Amino acid sequence: MAVSMSDVARHAGVSQRTVSNVVNNYVHVSPATRARVQASLDALGYRPNTAARRLRTGRTGTVTLAVPTFRERYFADLAEAVIAAARDRGTTILVETTGGRHDLEVELLRGGGDVLTDGVIMSAVSLSRTDQRSTHPVVLVGDREPGSAIDHVGIKNREAAQAAVTHLLDTGRQRILLLGANHGPRRSYQLRRQGYQAALKKHGIDLDPTLIVDCDWTTAAAAEAISRTFEQLRPDGIFAMNDSAALGALRALQRNRIDVPGEVSVIGFDDIVESSLSTPSLSTIAPLMDDLASTALDLLDEQLDDDHVPQHRMAGYELRVRESTTR
Repeated sequence: MAVSMSDVARHAGVSQRTVSNVVNNYVHVSPATRARVQASLDALGYRPNTAARRLRTGRTGTVTLAVPTFRERYFADLAEAVIAAARDRGTTILVETTGGRHDLEVELLRGGGDVLTDGVIMSAVSLSRTDQRSTHPVVLVGDREPGSAIDHVGIKNREAAQAAVTHLLDTGRQRILLLGANHGPRRSYQLRRQGYQAALKKHGIDLDPTLIVDCDWTTAAAAEAISRTFEQLRPDGIFAMNDSAALGALRALQRNRIDVPGEVSVIGFDDIVESSLSTPSLSTIAPLMDDLASTALDLLDEQLDDDHVPQHRMAGYELRVRESTTR
């Protein structure tokens, strides 16, 4: 016999409404009560009636995730985290790629598209602060210009980049090259460069413009840039704007028989799967994807409230120290 919400309520000693709030992941439940209800849900083996819930709420049980591309591993990792978090809530994720096209991003922002879903989580690269959503729930993931009136979950890019460069400095590196200048998502690049500069300034090191190296955030472009500039610049540390660029740097250094981390240390950003599998394994900044995904889904749910005010929240990160910076 199926376990009902009333069964769970009796077991947990709370109202059925409280059980419903926990099952539907509403935020207005204290942590202690949520934990007690979840323990009862687990103990009784409660499974939500997804079809009944959709009929009752008028929701489809699906959410659109829009990313620019899957050519960058970061977006595949983001999709995997969102799909996993949504599955735990009984929600299905439909994935679209926009190619970074402004017209497609605006269409999704305003609730368009061929498939009707309950909301959109989008990693947008071409939207501006003046682009506004309609009444359709939308959460943007990534970096946004200050003043945006759309729900948003970001990563502490400036703080995380400063932590990465500080790690290089703390290991004795002094000539730290920034790899990937003037490319990538504009706001992300700006914040990561600010973090790079802040770390140097805190350690009393003057910024050397020649160590700001321009290239795409791709493995091939980064490898070419390092091969072209390394002998002239002779950095002893490299901070790459993302892991793909960092892996390109490792490839170029290995081809030129430059020891990592003996002669030069390398650190990236994103903690894609390949970063732990490279030789040497790559030190990096790891955005907490599960945190980011759950927060984005929470914000979609909160937009169903009439009095919802747009929120700007930050997911956490960790510095993952591996072989490329450990001497």
